[in-house]
Amino acid sequence: MTREFSDAFLLEAERHAAWGAAQLDTLTTFLPDGPWTADLPSCLYRQGELELRVAVLGTYDMDEQSWMWGWANPGLRGTEVVALTAAVERYGQAHGIAELTEETVRLSGFEDPRRAAEMLAFTGMGAAEAPGYIGVPAGPATQVYFLPDDAQVPRAGLDPVTLPRTLLTGAGLIGHSARHVVAGYFDHHAVPHHVEEDRIVAELPGGSAVEVDFDTVGRIADVRVEILP
Repeated sequence: MTREFSDAFLLEAERHAAWGAAQLDTLTTFLPDGPWTADLPSCLYRQGELELRVAVLGTYDMDEQSWMWGWANPGLRGTEVVALTAAVERYGQAHGIAELTEETVRLSGFEDPRRAAEMLAFTGMGAAEAPGYIGVPAGPATQVYFLPDDAQVPRAGLDPVTLPRTLLTGAGLIGHSARHVVAGYFDHHAVPHHVEEDRIVAELPGGSAVEVDFDTVGRIADVRVEILP
């Protein structure tokens, strides 16, 4: 039987889907081309000419098909380079999300273990409220994931013009709960919103209004943005 993530984990992942996808695009554009190095005791990551402060989010072992959270790594536990990612464990404990509190998550039973590892990295990024994550090869069968912890990294803002595409793109990433995608996006940007039957209504900064309608199976049916002059 193919293993799947828990409902609690998937709903948490959905909360970050729209803003997280936009933020990863922003981070990718910001990072220069070039080889990478890291000095873990100094919490420094270098890529090309750019130097960033980072935290170790986790590692994916391709041979073992397992994920280990940075805060659980025996060689890093309690050090400064995992201080930020320890927030992931605390968040998981507070919200009852087992995948965020297990030191090692076995992924061999998943249909696509590598994609499952990316889901863990993505959700950990969201739980830590980090501006993206960086996944790089650390050996023939190991992928290490870093969280930027640096004000240099730009944050993706809310653009009313591209908002419909942003929400639809986010809703298509996981496909578990479009409502959580939309509500999570507005929560992330501190936008007041409320539910009206099969609709989420939000008031954007400046007074513009957004209405997101859902169909009978919970998918986004329409996104209407009223942009004030």
